[in-house]
Amino acid sequence: MRSPLRPREGISATRLRAPGGNQTHSRQHEPVPATVRDWLLSDFPDSREELDYIADPHGGGLVDENGRPVTLETPVTPGGFYFFHRIVPPEARVPFDVTVVHEDEHLLVVDKPHFLASTPNGRFVRECVVTRLRVERDEPDLVAIHRLDRVTAGLLILSRNPGTRGAYQRLFQDRKVDKTYEALAVLPGDFDPAAFPRECESRIEKDKGTRGVKEVDGPINARSRIEFSHVVGTYEGDPVGRFVLTPHTGRTHQLRVHMLGAGVPILGDPVYPHDLDQDPYDFSHPLRLCAVGLGFRDPLSGEERRFASGIKLTV
Repeated sequence: MRSPLRPREGISATRLRAPGGNQTHSRQHEPVPATVRDWLLSDFPDSREELDYIADPHGGGLVDENGRPVTLETPVTPGGFYFFHRIVPPEARVPFDVTVVHEDEHLLVVDKPHFLASTPNGRFVRECVVTRLRVERDEPDLVAIHRLDRVTAGLLILSRNPGTRGAYQRLFQDRKVDKTYEALAVLPGDFDPAAFPRECESRIEKDKGTRGVKEVDGPINARSRIEFSHVVGTYEGDPVGRFVLTPHTGRTHQLRVHMLGAGVPILGDPVYPHDLDQDPYDFSHPLRLCAVGLGFRDPLSGEERRFASGIKLTV
């Protein structure tokens, strides 16, 4: 459902769905509070001071799904959608720029730097590619149609046109996009180039409350190809190799975990093999992983399209 509120300072409005109603959703069978105030206080008991701001037409601008202003005393529409802007505090700038690789009437293809989130997430709401570019380019309709980890660099595609967005999103959903990554890794003393290329297949799951994922027994849900290219230099006296990675699925941290399983964890990885609990504003040790190539058949024109990153990984 499209928000009736336009993004503010590049940040989309928050959307909430009330309990109850006739349509199937996760809160359909919960009791329906009498007023919007009662509902929001029950869901967000620590946000009492923010409620007046949320309902202020000049503040959060609370509206229903039809764009009609709503007060805190308005009766709750069972199962209804509500939209408002929350207070977003300032954030320290991530000191790296986004570079435009290609743009047309439908798409904006950029190189995302290391350490900059793709989309608003947790502590990074203003400091992400989407928010930055919406503000810098005055394009409030920009939406990322896929994501890269915050610590991964490389190609990211954004939709500029809501009318054609779904066609491009389906390419990623249906795995019809060819993706190529490059990674650098320290080569262990027993490294055998003859063991590559290798196809990695495993089941990857994430435990609740942890940053990392792990390989477990069970049906395979993650597939990647790892190719060794050549030695590019040294790190603390050890040789560093360049690898070309091709993900066949899109599980969280898939390439990072498969590189770890292959005995060559990616240089600069803050989570694998050990979670270093790295300060997110420590930019001294980037993950040497970059999305260097994207290709697909354009769903509108039928032409084959290929994009290449301009980012070069260094030891």
